[in-house]
Amino acid sequence: MAYKVKELADLVGVSVRTLHHYDEIGLLKPGEVSEAGYRLYSTQELERLQQILFFREIGFSLQEIKEILDSPDFDRKRALAAHKEILLQKKQRLEDIIDTVNKTIASIEGGTAMSEKDMFEGFDMKQIEDHKKKYSQEARERYGDEVVDKTEKRVEGYTQDDWAKINARQGANMQKILDNMHNGPADPLVQEAVADNRQAITDYYYNCTPEIFRGLGDLYVMDERFTEFYEKIKPGLAEFMRDAMHYYVDNLDTAK
Repeated sequence: MAYKVKELADLVGVSVRTLHHYDEIGLLKPGEVSEAGYRLYSTQELERLQQILFFREIGFSLQEIKEILDSPDFDRKRALAAHKEILLQKKQRLEDIIDTVNKTIASIEGGTAMSEKDMFEGFDMKQIEDHKKKYSQEARERYGDEVVDKTEKRVEGYTQDDWAKINARQGANMQKILDNMHNGPADPLVQEAVADNRQAITDYYYNCTPEIFRGLGDLYVMDERFTEFYEKIKPGLAEFMRDAMHYYVDNLDTAK
């Protein structure tokens, strides 16, 4: 089946503007263009788009992704295996951090002190970095040092002071959302906090594209662990966060 650009955008959850940009830079060209001028994408282009989104999730730039995917040595199956390994570690790390947040809330509510070890459970990036190093070595052999070096420069270890600043920024944004929740997801102050949340993810973790940010919002209601966390803060907050994040992403894209 061939998809028009709007159909593909709806299927995948990316914007039309994103697909147009990918076409313009040669990252994802349509398989063909109809006589009426419609871009048409087939299974081959969908498979390439999947790889693009996987590489984006683990921090590669569009130019780096293009160089990797266009390499004659690119092996889709091996790349997927590497993606899976890194993403599973990131998933486990998020689960550990959520557990730490829950314990911290419980300690505050119960008036008990947490041990220093428990306070920072989940923040250790060692396992993820080990997997990235293993992937990095294979990537260097396949794609060259320049592509990998650019990516690894983004990844640095954070100190406890760094984490304190990160948590303070995210906490301030959450408080702003809670204070203005009654005004609805489109409230300017809510949107200001949501926008800074996305920027914080990009600043501290990975390049949070609009499509990734939308997917994160979906996760807040689709994954019961995230839902439980936000519902403990305030009933209805998980769905509110999703709606606010969707509104933010939808209003970034004015292209038809």
